[in-house]
Amino acid sequence: MSRGSLFPLFVRAGVVCFVHFVHDPVVAVVLGGLFAVSFTVGSGLRRRAGHSVRCSVYGAVGGVLDKSRAGF
Repeated sequence: MSRGSLFPLFVRAGVVCFVHFVHDPVVAVVLGGLFAVSFTVGSGLRRRAGHSVRCSVYGAVGGVLDKSRAGF
């Protein structure tokens, strides 16, 4: 994986850390939970469609990052 593919994950981790220190740890847990739920649902849908585990994981991460950047 190149730096470009990991950069959005680092940005989201930075946002969660910033929110944790500025607001409240509960907000950071909610943001992390939303990411985890979106990843799990996306991966499960891909597995039910017959994709391999590797394809499901990569596609779920890509889908979550793609949809979460829609407003930028």
